[in-house]
Amino acid sequence: MAMPEPRASALLFDMDGVLLDSNPVHAQAWIAYNRRHGVETDDAMLARMYGSHNAELIREFLGVALSDAEVVAHGAAKEVLYRELMAPQMEQRMVPGLRRFLERHSGVPMGLATNAERPNVDLVLRQMDLARYFPVVVDGNQVSRPKPFPDVYLKAAELLGAEPARCIVFEDSHAGVTAARAAGMAVVALRTTHQEFDDAQFVMDDFEDPKLESWLANRI
Repeated sequence: MAMPEPRASALLFDMDGVLLDSNPVHAQAWIAYNRRHGVETDDAMLARMYGSHNAELIREFLGVALSDAEVVAHGAAKEVLYRELMAPQMEQRMVPGLRRFLERHSGVPMGLATNAERPNVDLVLRQMDLARYFPVVVDGNQVSRPKPFPDVYLKAAELLGAEPARCIVFEDSHAGVTAARAAGMAVVALRTTHQEFDDAQFVMDDFEDPKLESWLANRI
C-alpha cells in the first residue's frame, strides 16, 4: 500500500510570474537598456531571461569581458529602469486571486524565494502590501548559486524550519521548477511564462483555478 504524502509545512513562492505578471515589463526594460548600449534584443535573448540571474544575462547581452563590478553596476541600472516602468502598473499586474489565496492560507508558514534583486522584492512587497505574508524572503544574492540550483528554496525552507520534502513551491519558469524539484519539493506551476511543464505536480493559469483548492486539500 502506498504511503500517504506528508502534509506540507510551508508554502514557498517565486516572485516574478507568480506574485505578479512582471515578465513583459522585464522584457521591456531589457530591450530599452540593451539599446542604450548598442545591443538589439531578439526573441532568443528575451527567452533567456526567464528564471535567470542578472549577472548571467549581463555577460551574455553586453559582453563576457566585463568585470564583476561592471556586471553589478549594469544589473542595478537595468533594475532601476524596470522599477520605473513597473511601479505605476503593479496592481493590475498582480496574478489574479493571489491576495485571496494568501489570506485564505495565512495560517501556513510562507516564504519568498527569488532570483530577483532585493530592491525589486522590497518594492513589490511594500507597494502590493504583501510583506506580512512572507516572514522569510531569500533573494538570489543571498546564496552562492541562484536558480536553477536549489539553494534559494533550501535556504527559505531552513529559515522557516520546514523540511524540504514538506514544502510546496509556486513557480512560473522552467529554471525555477528545476530548482524546486532539485530541493525535493512539490511544485505548482503557473502558466504566466510557459505553457508546458514536465516536472510539476499541478499546473494552473492563476490562483483562481477552481481545481487548486481541491488539489491542496490533502496536502496542507
